[in-house]
Amino acid sequence: MSAGGAGQGVGARLPRKEDDRFMRGRGQYVADVRLPGMQDVAFVRSPLAHARIRGISVPPELRDRVFIASDLDGVKPIRAVSGLAGFKPSEQPPLARDKVRQVGELVAMCVAPTRAEAEDIAALVELDLEELPAVYDMRRARDEKASLVHEEWGDNVFLETLVDVDIASAFDAPIKVSRTISTARQCMAPIEGRGVVVHLDRRLDQLTVTTSCQMPHIVRSGLSECLGIAEERIRVVSPDVGGGFGYKGILLAEEVCLGWLALRCGHPVRWIEDRREHLTANADCREHHYEITVYAERDGTIRGVDCEAIVDSGAYSAYPFSACLEAAQVASILPGPYDFPAYRCRTWSVATNKPPILPYRGVARTGVCFAMELALDAVAAEAGVTPEQVRLKNLVRPDQMPFDNITNKHFDSGDYPEALTRALRMIDVDGVRARQAAGEPDGRRIGFGLSIYCEQSAHGTSVYSGWGIPMVPGHEQAGARLTPDGGLELRIGAHSHGQSLETTLPQVANEILGIPTDRIRLVHGDTAMTPYSTGAWGSRMMVMTGGAVATACEELVERAMAIGAHLLQADVSDVRFEMGRVVGPNGDVALSEIARVWYRRPQDLPLGAHGGGLEVTAGYKPKRDSGTFSYAAHAVVVAVDSEIGSIEILDYVIVEDGGVLVNPMVVDGQILGGLAQGIGTALLEEMPYDQAGQPLASTLGDYLLPGAAEVPAPRIGHMETPSPYTRFGVKGIGEGGAIAPPAALANAVNDALRPLGVEMLVSPVTPDRIVAAVLAARSSTLQRRDAA
Repeated sequence: MSAGGAGQGVGARLPRKEDDRFMRGRGQYVADVRLPGMQDVAFVRSPLAHARIRGISVPPELRDRVFIASDLDGVKPIRAVSGLAGFKPSEQPPLARDKVRQVGELVAMCVAPTRAEAEDIAALVELDLEELPAVYDMRRARDEKASLVHEEWGDNVFLETLVDVDIASAFDAPIKVSRTISTARQCMAPIEGRGVVVHLDRRLDQLTVTTSCQMPHIVRSGLSECLGIAEERIRVVSPDVGGGFGYKGILLAEEVCLGWLALRCGHPVRWIEDRREHLTANADCREHHYEITVYAERDGTIRGVDCEAIVDSGAYSAYPFSACLEAAQVASILPGPYDFPAYRCRTWSVATNKPPILPYRGVARTGVCFAMELALDAVAAEAGVTPEQVRLKNLVRPDQMPFDNITNKHFDSGDYPEALTRALRMIDVDGVRARQAAGEPDGRRIGFGLSIYCEQSAHGTSVYSGWGIPMVPGHEQAGARLTPDGGLELRIGAHSHGQSLETTLPQVANEILGIPTDRIRLVHGDTAMTPYSTGAWGSRMMVMTGGAVATACEELVERAMAIGAHLLQADVSDVRFEMGRVVGPNGDVALSEIARVWYRRPQDLPLGAHGGGLEVTAGYKPKRDSGTFSYAAHAVVVAVDSEIGSIEILDYVIVEDGGVLVNPMVVDGQILGGLAQGIGTALLEEMPYDQAGQPLASTLGDYLLPGAAEVPAPRIGHMETPSPYTRFGVKGIGEGGAIAPPAALANAVNDALRPLGVEMLVSPVTPDRIVAAVLAARSSTLQRRDAA
């Protein structure tokens, strides 16, 4: 049933409704909230990465303004557990007790009429800390002599996993290529930092928590557990959010602390994260290390992949995803879109004295794509064939769909070879090779790089139930309510913080109901007004929430048709719904008139009219909840100056397949934003730590983010292979743009520098790393000549 009209339904390139307020500066963020009597909070944070707390000295005259762990009577620690065998849980006290485990860990909470005064109070609090050796290197964290982050464990491993599928059968392959590959730790850097405002509504006896988060309902559950109060006594409001990317997808210790404080003091309290706190104290992402071996035939056909991977999970397991989400996923998603018969992968989620690691845009996929795609280029070089030939030989084929890969990932649909072929054609790979052979007048070296990934999105119950984490998605619900004048209100429990849901979900509703999108309003980000949802994560919004909106609207159509048939004096079986009207044999009636009858002229309703009226809450799950698989081929041309290490991106092509696109313009925006973040991962962003566990990038002068000069305008090609399991055939698309760029760019740099004997295996690929590698290669060449 389709009623979409006036080019506003599924597939229309509608401008974003959200932009009207954002571009006019009328968005409302946590920092914009002002409440009578509100006071500000500043935290005393640990200056050391690992230490025992021997004492906390608070000036007596400030004791009623400063709170430490012993004050938080009855508050429970944050626990994010997993059902995977062998997982070791951590307990993160909202304010540190006995020991600190990372720089920036909360030790004391200071409250004052202004943030400046609160910070002045914090400066007067003295910490007596006994410094302990810091666990700063995830590769050494498993050594027997390593200091222990959590002494009760006996080691520093949250979880170890192993997948082994007949790997021994690949050992006799004629080609064996091994590489050591690593990715740097990163910050997530949303434009808006975290922020929390909490006040106690005494009339409702309800704690209202306004917080910049991606998962309002999950935060409410976590606060209930830690504060020991019933969930109905907590209302979580998430207003406009200036980017999430996973950074705002957890329960914060700051939220717990301010919740307790508001209950105790009775007036509103606020904490707004500053950029130094963000960079040095709060969650990071992406620090992986791979020892990977690929076995192949002489023509590049993969026989097997063997890998050991370590992920630095930081000091604590973050609620609700847990510390093992990245590493445990590595084993299951490393094969990517490739079909081969033998596989082994062992992973370790390692605890260190660093901030917890969170699932940043792309989650573990960016790391595994980097490792796998660099290894495949190495196979191509060893086999004497082109990188594209290796990929075309090993990509899963469209005739195999739906396809269960070697780790039992169920691919729903797609044509991966076609995406690669289109990308090669768009970038003119033959022309690039000719230019490369001719050489550049300025002496720079041209390089061509490829990367292909697949993104499992909209993960369902069957995937997450095995994790045993406190966030297993089931039916996603949405509410749809016709207003008395014929408008539509949609209510969703998920949250939009850049996904354009205020535009795209009305398009879904328009497709079913035919109501103009400017008459459709989206309500979200408030647990008091919306159905339960696990929130915005895992590129699930259009599949899950879009499906729920479509289902609710279809139920509205059924109810409207019963009323419309009565008004037309026709049998329900003789009417149809079309373009926002119920059409009968002798006339039609608009939805707006049907709404007017329900609300204002109930005497004209048919006997037995549905008592629920024109308001529906409906749930949705895809036909299979194993997720959808979006994918893309990225192709890039770079010019590298081997003397100074500079990299210029000359051309960038993306051919993506996100199933049926609800709004292609929004999809382009998602890809462009992801590409910018992927370029940051590839070339710029790195959060280094010294041996004492001290973060070495405390400002945006130290931590480099890509800007307009670093991000080219890519050329994007769309393929739309419908998913057979979802409403409209849609797939998730939000993370893909960030997954492939690091591998594509590193492969391009390696292609440029291969004649010099240089291979870059660490991200970001920075000028200093390039220069060091070139000098090392020259030195090695000279030593060989001297030896000869």
